[in-house]
Amino acid sequence: MRQLKVNSPNDQSGMMLLEALIAILVFSFGILGMVAINARAVQAATDSQSRADAARFASEIASLIALNVARDATNGVSTASLQTFAHQTTGTGCAFSGTASTQAAVTQWVASVTQAGRYGGLPGATASRIQILVDTDAAAFNRVTITMCWQPPQDSERSHQLVAYVN
Repeated sequence: MRQLKVNSPNDQSGMMLLEALIAILVFSFGILGMVAINARAVQAATDSQSRADAARFASEIASLIALNVARDATNGVSTASLQTFAHQTTGTGCAFSGTASTQAAVTQWVASVTQAGRYGGLPGATASRIQILVDTDAAAFNRVTITMCWQPPQDSERSHQLVAYVN
C-alpha cells in the first residue's frame, strides 16, 4: 500500500525569500536600462547642440565674408579680396594645413570656434581642423566652402560643411 505524504509548512520555507530576490533582480535590470537610456539621451542632446553650434559658426563666417569682401565699381565681388578669406586650403579629411587667413574676421572667428569652455566653441576643435576654401573660377561663381571638424570627448570625430556663394 502506498502512503501519501502530507506537505508540511516547512516544505515551503525560503520560497518567499527566493521570490523577493528574483523581483529585486528584475527591478535592478529595469533601473539599469533606464539609466542607460538616460545616458544615451544626454549624449544625443550634447551631439545635437554641437551640430547646431557648428551650423551657427559656419553661417556666421559665411555672412562675415559676404559683408566684408571688397566690391568693384560695378558692385561686383573683388576676387582678390575674396581670396584673402581662404584659410588652411590644403590637407585632407580633417587634417588641414596651408596658409592661415590674416583677415581679422577669420582669425576672430577661428578663435571663437576653438575656444574652450562651457559656452565656447566646438569640443576638440583646433585651428588645423578648420578650413575655408575659396574658388573664384568663373564656373564656380565665387564658391566658399567652410569645413569644421571637432571631436567630442570619448566619441568619434564629427564634421560640418557649408557651401556658400558670394556675389
